Amino acid sequence: MTDFTDVTYEVDNGLAWITINRPDRYNSFRARTVDELVKAFKKAWASDEVGAIALTGAGEKAFCTGGDQKQRMESGDYGPSDSGLFEVDALHRVIRDVPKPVIAAVNGFAIGGGHVLHVLCDLTIAADNAVFGQNGPRVGSFDAGFGSGYLARVIGEKRTREIWFLCRRYSAQQAEEWGLVNKVVPADQLRAEVRTWADEILQLSPTALKVLKQSLNTDTEHFASIGQMAYSSLKMFGETDEAREGITAFNEKRKPDFAKYRGN
Repeated sequence: MTDFTDVTYEVDNGLAWITINRPDRYNSFRARTVDELVKAFKKAWASDEVGAIALTGAGEKAFCTGGDQKQRMESGDYGPSDSGLFEVDALHRVIRDVPKPVIAAVNGFAIGGGHVLHVLCDLTIAADNAVFGQNGPRVGSFDAGFGSGYLARVIGEKRTREIWFLCRRYSAQQAEEWGLVNKVVPADQLRAEVRTWADEILQLSPTALKVLKQSLNTDTEHFASIGQMAYSSLKMFGETDEAREGITAFNEKRKPDFAKYRGN
């Protein structure tokens, strides 16, 4: 799709590669990036040539590091979008709803909203230098829908609470032990491994895979409505002094001081 600036889209023998192409910002997403990702997934959905989809990030440093906090600091939001809305919930939905298996090829940092994206993918293959973790509570943000509730279904309550309440960083090997990723491979073998998995998928009945994916999604659909309530809360929270302290500290490269908000 030639009008893309933040994303690249290519199809190779049945496998659509969707790549977040903002390596200078560690593949963080602004509103335009999210719009382009949604369009790319829908293009793969509609294409008879595509039987599997891979999501990855450009360069060697990052898969995706979530919302662009520099953009958020500069403009107070994530920049202009086609609809005037920040459509990250639409991105979450299309990853789940596209009736073809989606493989996250994690080639570096998968942090914050980027961590949520890989969790939502059907499968995750990680390079051995990948790093996983959450960042929301550090910068005055959170994901109270799929990013937390669904994550608990994937790795369990205790692990999920640790990820969100401590905001630590985890290695690819640790993520594999927890069941957060399906396989870890050397970084230079990541694309080849995704190709191998995709080739196996492409030998299977697309209708069977479609119904199986829909069936697997059914039990966690309620997290979509929880996420909608969370977005409402996040919008209001983002305008508070507490949230501003988080984003200001991030951009000033210092620790935030949240102490005075603990009694709220």
